[in-house]
Amino acid sequence: MKKAQTLFDTVGNTPLLRLPSIEGELNAVELYAKAEYFNPTGSVKDRAAKAMILDGIERGALTHDKTIIDATSGNTGIAYAALGAALGYKVTLCLPANATEERKKLMRLYGAEIIETDPLESSDGAYNECRRLVAEHPERYFYPDQYNNDANWKAHFNGTAVEIWEQTGHRVTHFVAGTGTSGTFMGTSRGLKHLNPQVKSVLMQPDSPFHGLEGMKHMASTIHPGFFDDSIADVKLEVSTEEALAMTRRLVREEAILAGISSGANVAAALKLAKTLPAGSVVVTILCDNGNRYLSSDFWEAQ
Repeated sequence: MKKAQTLFDTVGNTPLLRLPSIEGELNAVELYAKAEYFNPTGSVKDRAAKAMILDGIERGALTHDKTIIDATSGNTGIAYAALGAALGYKVTLCLPANATEERKKLMRLYGAEIIETDPLESSDGAYNECRRLVAEHPERYFYPDQYNNDANWKAHFNGTAVEIWEQTGHRVTHFVAGTGTSGTFMGTSRGLKHLNPQVKSVLMQPDSPFHGLEGMKHMASTIHPGFFDDSIADVKLEVSTEEALAMTRRLVREEAILAGISSGANVAAALKLAKTLPAGSVVVTILCDNGNRYLSSDFWEAQ
């Protein structure tokens, strides 16, 4: 009889989906998206949260008398809350007050305490508040610090990149992703380049500091994650909020993929790139999370 799986065992090994409708605009270029919403709490951030929690336990830094605390725009917080609950840890999360109600509700359902910060300061405000609390009471908290923890990007180096490599039959030529902590972009890019130095990494960014791509950073105007390395990007593409929203609607209506706004931004950038590439290219991007946590947003019915 097989050993029963735990929640931690179900993280990773997500499907790679071809996008036939959107790919129809291309000239013999294949377009794929890694469906990270198949992770147990519905986002790519499960990978990093799992890695950072297990690393903390292994190092003896996370013990049951400490509370897991971090700054989040939403998805990593949900992952911390769920995985923490599975292991019996308390979780406190700092996040911008304008995070969607679905995200806040999910964190609270898993038992996490939420500290809301100034929405005008975006994720930087949550980051600064979290650091203030840890500095005041270091004995209370285990602070993974997802923006500076190498376990974050290594989860993608050892997991996401290898999965993409195998799922494309070693044929991937371009990887496209945006950056929040930059763990997905940095780890997957490094991993794919390790497997094949010819793979090109394409960095998607919002086109303005004032954007609606929740969880994505406009790097020119924000605090850089400690492990972010601008030089890993072979190409940089900007995507507007309007382009991201339009692609998010296309995904659900044409591909039956209900994904979030950052996913729409990634696919929009991947399509822009793919239109410039020669036949035979294989482009892979990331569907970061499930669109269920954005249903209260009013953009779905726009044309």
